[in-house]
Amino acid sequence: MATTESDSKPTNGKAPPVILPKQGVARVQSVLSGDTVVLLGRPTAPNQVPPAVLFTFSSVMAPRLASKANPVDEGGAFEAREWLRKLVIGKAVRFETLKQGATAGDRIYGWLFLEDTGTSTHLALECVRNGYATPKAVKYSQDGNKENDAEANGKAAAEMSPEEKYEQDLMVAYKEALEAKRGVHAAAPMVRKVKNSVDDFATLALVEACKKRGDHGKLMCVVEHVFDGSRMRCQVTSSTIPEYQYANFTLLLAGVTCPRLGNPKASPPIPSEPLCDEARQFTQLRLLQRELPLSLIGTDKSGGSAVGIVHHPKGNIAIELLKVGLARMTDWSVRMMEPASVPGLRVAENNAKRSCQGIWHAYAPPVLSSASEIQGTVLEVQSGDTLIILPNGKPYNAESDLVKISLASVRAPRVGNERANRPDEPYAIECKDRLRFLAIGKPVKVNVHYERDIPLQPTVTEKRAFGTVSVGKNADLGELLVKEGLATTQRHRDDDERSANYDALVAAESAAKEAGKGVHSKVAYKKAAINDLTDPKKAKAYSGSLTRAKTLKATVDFVFNGALFKLHIPSENCYIRFAPSNIRCPQPSPSPGSKTGKPAEPFGDEAKRFARMNCLQRTIEINCTGVTNSGIIQGGMSLGFGAQKRDYTVELIGTGFATVDQRKIDYGEAPRSLVEAQNTAKANKVGIWSMEQAAKPAETATKANGKSSVTIATVRLSEIRSGSHFFFHTVGDAAPKVMDESMKEFTSKNGTAGAPCDPKVGKVVAALFDDGSGKSWYRAKIVEKLSPTKVSVLFLDHGNLASVPVATHLRPLDPALDIQRIPAVAKEAVLALITTRSLEKDEGVDAARMLQSMCWGKDLTAQLMAPDENGKLAVTISSSGSEETINEELIAAGLARVAKKPALSNLKYAMSDGSAATKLADTLQAAEDVARRSRQGMWRYGDVGDDDDDEI
Repeated sequence: MATTESDSKPTNGKAPPVILPKQGVARVQSVLSGDTVVLLGRPTAPNQVPPAVLFTFSSVMAPRLASKANPVDEGGAFEAREWLRKLVIGKAVRFETLKQGATAGDRIYGWLFLEDTGTSTHLALECVRNGYATPKAVKYSQDGNKENDAEANGKAAAEMSPEEKYEQDLMVAYKEALEAKRGVHAAAPMVRKVKNSVDDFATLALVEACKKRGDHGKLMCVVEHVFDGSRMRCQVTSSTIPEYQYANFTLLLAGVTCPRLGNPKASPPIPSEPLCDEARQFTQLRLLQRELPLSLIGTDKSGGSAVGIVHHPKGNIAIELLKVGLARMTDWSVRMMEPASVPGLRVAENNAKRSCQGIWHAYAPPVLSSASEIQGTVLEVQSGDTLIILPNGKPYNAESDLVKISLASVRAPRVGNERANRPDEPYAIECKDRLRFLAIGKPVKVNVHYERDIPLQPTVTEKRAFGTVSVGKNADLGELLVKEGLATTQRHRDDDERSANYDALVAAESAAKEAGKGVHSKVAYKKAAINDLTDPKKAKAYSGSLTRAKTLKATVDFVFNGALFKLHIPSENCYIRFAPSNIRCPQPSPSPGSKTGKPAEPFGDEAKRFARMNCLQRTIEINCTGVTNSGIIQGGMSLGFGAQKRDYTVELIGTGFATVDQRKIDYGEAPRSLVEAQNTAKANKVGIWSMEQAAKPAETATKANGKSSVTIATVRLSEIRSGSHFFFHTVGDAAPKVMDESMKEFTSKNGTAGAPCDPKVGKVVAALFDDGSGKSWYRAKIVEKLSPTKVSVLFLDHGNLASVPVATHLRPLDPALDIQRIPAVAKEAVLALITTRSLEKDEGVDAARMLQSMCWGKDLTAQLMAPDENGKLAVTISSSGSEETINEELIAAGLARVAKKPALSNLKYAMSDGSAATKLADTLQAAEDVARRSRQGMWRYGDVGDDDDDEI
């Protein structure tokens, strides 16, 4: 009798041997040689492994199979084993025991009978008759031709015992086989040439040969031994690939792993995992020593074991193991499988989990601290796999209102960290930008699958939800990123929760690998270099080209506050810091971890949240108009495109989260749209305007709808720019006197010598002026740089212009005297609904002289109406006791014309009651008609043409 070296004992050596009854029925679990089988009994208790015994045919001996001690088969040994294996494996047989217990060693000797269609086959006799075994009486006789003792003694058949009759039948069968030269009696009995993987050939070479030369990619193999439920030793029996016939290799079932058997001989001993015996027995009953086709798809990490699929006529053993909870899916081998083969495994495992079978007996679905389904709007894309979402129906009042979601089972390349000197991983920026394009600002639905504690600092963790994010027609953004090669699937441990769409993610990754997309490309990654213009020197150097480019599309990369952003301009390949012009926005709270940050100004955090909600990572349009000393590009900014396009600055002002720069209003530089939005916010008392405002002298009254009404005031002109443009002080207002005294104190404190000062256009400084009583400092704004040493300034409290040298006539202004604290005293105004020619024309000079002669040095009655389209206050002026206005008198003298209809429409729009403007327009038109007919002033040569209109 012979066994192979790796055949496991059916019983533990320390356990008492199994004693069989005299007769009985058992199932053949395996065939170890041509004369020995393993019989399997019934389990003694439910869910227990059934007992197994070695059973050897009595009085016969088959050739020995190869083993480690003897690497070569005896002649005909393999044919004998195969004959018996094919005949009885997995079948029920009847046994009769002849010898067992202590005298038999580790096995039982007796007879086996195969019952088939009413006939009973004595397997030992058939084995000898076919030449696959030899009677021991012959084997150990000296001459090899010893006759049967009973026959020699002349006993009749009726007098023989069953054992004697058996011995006689064996000799008859032996002679029959010898004469026919069957099996071992043939001239050259078959001897296998056995090869073992790793020792004699590379497992990967066998896998490749199976794929290329196998029968439809398959090899016929016999499962020789089962180590555990998912690991077995197989022998190739197919002659399709001759060099690997009778090759032995270890096979791992693709896609699954079963509990492992322990190793008590290890140091320290390795215990068996729960249910390992049950899983092994499950596989043995179905696969052991069956000849089945196998598909080999790869190897394990070490390359010593092949990974493959067993094609059983009744189904996939891996699925069956999963169904009863004796295996779990393993990610590394799932990735080798065809995508169509994986869903069946996943369904089987999920069903076992839900029914708590086998290894999942204590399984409980993950308990989520958040909702399992979230619907909301994507506010920010932090990386290629992480988003910030504002749930539907929840106001954005704090950062805690937002939910951070990572894509389940997806790993995007990590974005670098400059502070930690960690560069971006390849395709990190591309993946993040692609996710931004797909999701930012859009409504999404998130199905949360699991949560993880993410370490943020050595002692700080964050519980983060992982889920499948769907947007519109894209059911899974993670799958789309993986398919495009911008991300990969996460390698999970076997017991980790994962995305419900995990198999589709793995399939998408396989397709991306095959196509060589993105991170799977064989071409070396080259990161695009982007010019960083956030440095002040670079920003100033490049500001000219940005200004000339006019309208540019940009992406908001970061929000510092409600009106300061970091932008990426793709067309210019640069980053800039950008701020909308003409407004001031309160500062928000400092960033977390900041040590030098100042407390937030009122509504600073609200303004920043408004900007994040509407601008962050969106594509916007900007018009660059200038750059500050700190390198911040300024200009206009709009959101949306086409019919959805809107001015962000107007929206920010309208919500009360920013104010129009008062200086711009005072000098008429503020756009009308911003002024109107601010007036509306004031009237509605929203945002900043909901707080009590400090009382300031008002030139115009404002109604609830934010529009101006006519106000009567007594004024005195302080500067005349043209026949219709001037500055004035309000009579009775102490501000001019207070400001003059303040500037005299400033002069006495600092003297009249100049001081170093940045002569930047738009900057408010102290400028030296001599009004006839001596030199003194006055508040002034630099309006033009005439040369490196000379600038033109506007004196804010009087309205006059002057050209002064920088070195001797300028010095910095005390912060307490800044116009943000004390507004300009002189107010800029124009005569309502009239136009005069410039001072370069004779009629322009005459108009200015007429205005001066009628108004200078006098207290005048003024009707303050509303700002015109340029932001200047439109007024009518009349001398004390006069019913006619200066506006009307200039037109009657032919030195001015009535403004065109758009000017009237704009003025009426800005007023709460436009009837006064309509009445004034009618009066002025009548005066112009009289002047035209009487040939006064500009009408002396006839009607004024369009060219003359353009000059006015």
